[in-house]
Amino acid sequence: MNYQKATLPEKAVKAGSTPSMTEETVVPGILKKHLAPKGKFGYLVVEAGSLQFVWEDEADNVLDADPQHPIVIFPERYHHVSITGQVRFRVEFYDVGGIDIADSLKKQGERPGEDYIQT
Repeated sequence: MNYQKATLPEKAVKAGSTPSMTEETVVPGILKKHLAPKGKFGYLVVEAGSLQFVWEDEADNVLDADPQHPIVIFPERYHHVSITGQVRFRVEFYDVGGIDIADSLKKQGERPGEDYIQT
C-alpha cells in the first residue's frame, strides 16, 4: 500500500465539509481533474472501505486512503479520486493562516468543493 505521510498545518481551521459520500453518491467532479477551493487545504477522510487518490502531476504515484490513512490535499494542486470498491468518505476543507499561496490562486479549473465552504 502507498500511504501519504503528510499532515495538515498546525493552524488549520475547519471551513467546511462535504456530506459523506459513497461509490453511488460521489460528487462526479471529484472523479476527474480538479482543484480544492481557492486558498483551502482539503482533507480526504475515509470512513469505511478504501479508495485511491492521484495527483495529476504524479499520476504514477497513486496513493491509497482508508480510515487509518487520510489524504492531505494541498492548495492549487490538480488531483482526482478513484473509487475502487465500496467506500464511504467525505472531504473537509481548512483555512490555514500564514501560508502564502496567493500567487498560485491564478490556476483555472473545476473546484467542486466550493459549495461546501461555510461563509
